[in-house]
Amino acid sequence: MLSLKGLGVALVTPFNSDKSVDFHSLEKLLDHIKNHIDYLIVFGTTSEIPTLFEDEKKDILSLVRSKMNVPIVLGMGGYNTGEIIKKLLKQDFEGVEAILSVTPYYNKPNQRGLIEHFTAIADASPVPLVLYNVPPRTAVNIEAETTLQLASHKNIIAIKEASGDFGQIMEIVKNKPDGFSVVSGDDGITLPLISIGVTGLISVVANVYPKLTHDMVWSALNGDFAKAKDIHYKLLPVIKAIFSDGNPAGIKALLSVMGIIKNNLRLPLVPVKNELMAEMEKIVEDLKDN
Repeated sequence: MLSLKGLGVALVTPFNSDKSVDFHSLEKLLDHIKNHIDYLIVFGTTSEIPTLFEDEKKDILSLVRSKMNVPIVLGMGGYNTGEIIKKLLKQDFEGVEAILSVTPYYNKPNQRGLIEHFTAIADASPVPLVLYNVPPRTAVNIEAETTLQLASHKNIIAIKEASGDFGQIMEIVKNKPDGFSVVSGDDGITLPLISIGVTGLISVVANVYPKLTHDMVWSALNGDFAKAKDIHYKLLPVIKAIFSDGNPAGIKALLSVMGIIKNNLRLPLVPVKNELMAEMEKIVEDLKDN
């Protein structure tokens, strides 16, 4: 688990038409992915975590624990360091192998602030910490030098890199200490990132196509780049479609086309445009034998 090698899935939260959590569809989704993933991210960006209530999170995590026998990484991030630490002290970590903590958003700390923020969380956490760098969402980038400094902390084991900056990612991979993993947080560029040394992918598209995504990741990790490239180009239209009108609106739309969940989101997110739904129906038809 400490290597975070292979495929992790950033789990979607299904909702009913009244916007309550749809636990029946969540079970269907877990059954759909369970045999094709190496670990699971619960309460990441794709889960619509900002709109989930504490009692809902407890019930979702309980169901996930009961259905899955893969390591669980729990999303625990935000812009209030003290509040995150407070939640860490109250959290039941049964079955949880690590936490994933995103860079603070809105208050936009500088690099010194990021170091102190993540160090404080890592010091308080009873399980290892995975950094999550996604500047397009947070307006804050964890620079390579900052990541490398944080990587020396004994309780910080990896970074989910979704900056899209190959130069930055290569600098981290080249200079990181042994035992620290660099994981792709971007479905569309995972194949080339594996070629430069990342250890796998935390995926959105794998909610729908877990086996294809798993085969792509592991083919590349095992050096079979011809097979990985073939799968990569099969998945590329899917990846383009699911992110073209926002995440998780896109992946929820595709999951609804597949009949796994209903196409419901909580405000301020709304479903994708009708034209995109039609495109997704064609994508599902094109990939029906894969």
